[in-house]
Amino acid sequence: MRLFEVVFSPTGGTKKVCKILSNEFPGEKIEIDLMNMDSSNSKGEITSDDICLIAVPSFGGRVPVPAAESLKRMKGDHAKAVLIVVFGNRAYDDTLLELKDIAEKSGFVCIAAIAAIAEHSIMHQFGSGRPDKQDKEELKKYAVQIFHKLSEGQEFGDLVVPGKRPYREFGGLPLHPKAGRACNECGACANVCPVGAIRKENPRETDNKKCITCMGCAAVCPQNARKLNPVLLAAASSKMKKACSSRKENEFRMEMYS
Repeated sequence: MRLFEVVFSPTGGTKKVCKILSNEFPGEKIEIDLMNMDSSNSKGEITSDDICLIAVPSFGGRVPVPAAESLKRMKGDHAKAVLIVVFGNRAYDDTLLELKDIAEKSGFVCIAAIAAIAEHSIMHQFGSGRPDKQDKEELKKYAVQIFHKLSEGQEFGDLVVPGKRPYREFGGLPLHPKAGRACNECGACANVCPVGAIRKENPRETDNKKCITCMGCAAVCPQNARKLNPVLLAAASSKMKKACSSRKENEFRMEMYS
């Protein structure tokens, strides 16, 4: 049994959660990075004997579009999938349901689902420091439960996750990172952008129509040169404060036949 880590993680929070879970599984581990627009099963064909941790962040209660597009191109071949949605201490809305629908259409068999909290990728004061010690212990317990059931060879029931169809509408955010004076045009941002909103020929410019505000470009910038408009960011933070201030908890779902 191989373990595939299929991850879309622009700022590292989703990958961190996935790694906490992955570390509780023995055996060979293979990473597939959905940040790459050409991501596919290029690191090995997934088979029905494999386990896949499919991890994405929740963007406005939805699966990020480039992550969804990459997943739709994959071939699950009836491999068992653990769905992981990471959110910034607000809510994940329809993200788990959408992820389940996509995974099943791509041939995966969804056996468990986890919704986990990580630091908000834009407004870092929300979910700051998470996953913390308590989160890590909970996530490890989830992974152990999943592996234990897999090892016993028990049959899984139909996985039921929260969410509604049609999915929540999300048209993106009016916030887009821009390069400041410190930018030396190294191109690191262009290399990581999952939607091609930054051209390598002119990395100082961002195509706002393409940008999904994933903040991957800001996360990799060695000069810390890419920033959001502070006035717009403050306004958005104020609007989100009520929904994001109280501590949200991780969630775990796994259906079993008796």
